[in-house]
Order: sequence, then structure tokens, then C-alpha cells
Amino acid sequence: MSFINFAAREINCKIVYYGAGLGGKTTNLQFIFDKAADKQKSKMISLATETDRTLFFDFLPLDLGTVRGFKTRFHLYTVPGQVFYDASRKLILRGVDGVVFVADSQQERLDANLEALDNLQDNLKEHGYDFKKIPYVLQLNKRDLPSAMPVDALKNELVKKGESVYEAVAFQGQGVFETLKEVARQVLVELKKG
Repeated sequence: MSFINFAAREINCKIVYYGAGLGGKTTNLQFIFDKAADKQKSKMISLATETDRTLFFDFLPLDLGTVRGFKTRFHLYTVPGQVFYDASRKLILRGVDGVVFVADSQQERLDANLEALDNLQDNLKEHGYDFKKIPYVLQLNKRDLPSAMPVDALKNELVKKGESVYEAVAFQGQGVFETLKEVARQVLVELKKG
């Protein structure tokens, strides 16, 4: 749920990037951070191990303009990819306004994608969210790799509710901002309803 600070005339929204380990969640946020104007962002906090895996989250507040005179700020988080860290995944999902599921397009990662997607739905349900109603975008990352599955085959496996789907090569920035803009648009539509 968005946090509205009436004194500061600010709306804070939370977007979580979810998916299997090493799928490109952190790479998405790193690219956004690197390309966002200095006045639009604050510091990026990343908690990683020696193996370069995010253990808890990346947190990147982005200022994306105003809604009805309120400054909107988006806080972007990633969850750890490993199922071992499910308690952290659940904690990070608390208060979420929108979700980006980052799928690794490689054939050999399909089972990990499906497991992470089931885990996302279970964790949202545990927090009282309806997966069918929450702002949600599917990103098919790593489209540049030779082992990438055909887009239609991936969609058949991963699309759950007719959501928007974006192809991406996150480390090059392809599809990164398009994905963010779509989930932010959906979150703002929900805000205007409520």
C-alpha cells in the first residue's frame, strides 16, 4: 500500500522486482540507477555476497513527478533469488504496490522461473494481496543468449493473467525503462482509483 505523507505532499510507492536467482533483477535496478538523473534518485543500497548475489534487496528511490499536487516517489526493491531466503522475500513484499517478475529466458532456467513465480503468488496471498489485481509486469530477460527460449514458448509458461510482457537485455538497458514505466503507470492508475 502506498504511503501518503500529507505534510510533505508526497506519495511513496513500492515496486518489487521478483524472480529466480541470477535472472537480472539487480541488473535492472543498476541500469536504472546509472541512467536516472541525479535529481531523480538518491543512493542505491545493495547488499551482496562474494558471489555477487543480492541477499536482501536493492533499494532505489526515484522521483517521477507529481500526481494531484503530490510528489510521487517510487522505491524499487529486489528480492533475493534463492528460495532459501524466502523469509526475506516475504518481508520485502510487505506493503508492495507493484511487481515486476524478471524471468531468465534460458531454457535451463525455466523450472527456476516457475518455482519463483509460484513462490511470488504464495507470498502475495500470505500478505492478503490478490495476484490477479496487483499491478504486475512480466519481463523476459537475457533475450540475447543463444539458449533463450522462443518468446511465445516462454509466454505460454509464464503469463498468468494477460499481463504486459517486455523483452529485455538488462545489462544493455534493452527493455529496462519500458518495464519500469509500465509497472509505474499501473501503480499510478491504482492510486488514482483510491
